Amino acid sequence: MTAQRFSTWRKVWLISVSALLAAGIALAADSADPARYLDDIKALTTPSMEGRGAGTKGIVLAANMIEQRYRSLGLEPAGTKSYFQPFTVITGAKLKGSNRLEVENGAAKEQLKLNQDFVPFSFSASGEIAGAVVFAGFGATATEFGYDDYAHLDVKNKIVVILRYEPLGFAAKSPQGGLTEHSQLITKAINARNHGARAVILVNGKLGDGEEDALTRFGSVNGPENVGIVIVQAKNDAANAWFAAAGKTLAGAQTQINSSTTPASFAFPEKLRISLTVNVESTRATVNNVLAYLPGKSDEYIIIGAHYDHLGYGNVDSLAPSQIGKIHPGADDNASGTAGVLELARLLAPMKGKLPRGILFCSFAGEELGLLGSAEWVKEPTLPLGKAVAMINMDMIGRIKDEKVYVGGVGTGATFQSLLEEEKGKSPFTLEYSAGGYGASDHTSFVTKKIPVLFFFSGLHSDYHKPSDTWEKIDAPDAAKLLDFVEDVALKLDSAAERTAFVTVTEDQPSGHDTSGGGGGYGPYFGSIPDFGQEEDGVKFSDIRPGSPAAKAGFQPGDVLVQFGDKPIHNLYDFTDALRRSKVGDVVEVKVLRDGKPVSASVKLEQRK
Repeated sequence: MTAQRFSTWRKVWLISVSALLAAGIALAADSADPARYLDDIKALTTPSMEGRGAGTKGIVLAANMIEQRYRSLGLEPAGTKSYFQPFTVITGAKLKGSNRLEVENGAAKEQLKLNQDFVPFSFSASGEIAGAVVFAGFGATATEFGYDDYAHLDVKNKIVVILRYEPLGFAAKSPQGGLTEHSQLITKAINARNHGARAVILVNGKLGDGEEDALTRFGSVNGPENVGIVIVQAKNDAANAWFAAAGKTLAGAQTQINSSTTPASFAFPEKLRISLTVNVESTRATVNNVLAYLPGKSDEYIIIGAHYDHLGYGNVDSLAPSQIGKIHPGADDNASGTAGVLELARLLAPMKGKLPRGILFCSFAGEELGLLGSAEWVKEPTLPLGKAVAMINMDMIGRIKDEKVYVGGVGTGATFQSLLEEEKGKSPFTLEYSAGGYGASDHTSFVTKKIPVLFFFSGLHSDYHKPSDTWEKIDAPDAAKLLDFVEDVALKLDSAAERTAFVTVTEDQPSGHDTSGGGGGYGPYFGSIPDFGQEEDGVKFSDIRPGSPAAKAGFQPGDVLVQFGDKPIHNLYDFTDALRRSKVGDVVEVKVLRDGKPVSASVKLEQRK
């Protein structure tokens, strides 16, 4: 369908809608304007916006731009006196005070230099540790491979030296090939902690051709706020002296493990003792959801939202790690969705007070840090949550390829499938549906509150989470056509005689690795959805997948997981690690806190479908 025919049809449709509504209704603006839309993306991606990273001046500028636009359109604050809903996020970590690593090797004493010889990891616990030292190979306990670096090794209250990566033999035995989860630093740290170690020192070990024995840049590896154990990295040169004290070499120990995929752990001589002092402080910032309301004739409302934050100067989520420190403008992710909300607000503003239901426009912060802005809003809604009819989310809508648009959440609303089928013939796009409403964007927060969602997405591309995601690559004309279609869908939902019923999608198990209590696509399945905005010690469930092992055991949204089998659970990383170490068919005793009181149940883990 040509753009001209599409625009003509749309005018006719709006007139027919107006005839069904009360007399005197003002029509929406004619259609989405590609030039306006692209200008907003340009504004949101200028260098002064600093990639809209949490904690930057740029995200404040972006919030102010959005607030001023809502105000200029005559929209109202959404249930409060301000357009802003502030909340606090953790933006990273910094080293403070004293950070020291001292080695006593018989009569010889040496103090390593911070950032030259050693560096703490940003998710390290803080504290002063001194004690005996042991070598625990790659720090792996891989029962599926019959391998355990901690077997017959006493590490209780000791400092553990481990190698990065994993034994070479693991890849050949892995169902996927390549590195397994045992190579991951967080897995190593949790494993050492669970074995009773007090601190971990990571060393690079054998280097590849042309590779330097470099220290990891502080803050460049993702992890929890505090992994529960002191963990630092030291250079090979420092570690070589420790191995020499034991009559061994670092390279020789690594070769021994790799040649046979057999542990070669040992305790260093008693004369070798290490003292560690680590002081890590989390950095926080206040960010704002920006909210505006278009009143309707009733107190029910439709939500149209998108996140406006991005990666700033790059962080651990950057897919161009060599360019961390350079602005990641996030034109498609998600200036495209943010500009879309602003354009829909412009189109719909003339209907103020005339639609059967209101429309809440939400520009969320904190999405890139874990859906924190939407989680904050559903936790502290500025309008009655029970009056929300549906949520429409737009995340990366600016680079439509082959006239295909992905629409998620279609199964969460009883009328969504039929509505989209009626409308799709009038759209220039091929719509590819998925039923479930859980995903890596803000609509997930609304599904957990049983609010039907539709998620519009134009697909991933090679510039995702890189500095190369720039405004010049946005296809504004196609994005504008999609916005016209989204507006039509929103108006249909708004004017429907009955609100669409929420439908629980039972087959919506995620595939591949995720953080919902699932593990990999080949591993055991539990079936919980974590609350990313939680502050409790443990893992709070924002929802439980229907028909999942967790649901069958009687666990509920709001429960806080604190024990999984014999493993204490302090955070989502602990839970993921404990689940990965389980097998399909295992029956695990799981303990949660429900309203502060312990509740336990046996859970039989299932194969992911």
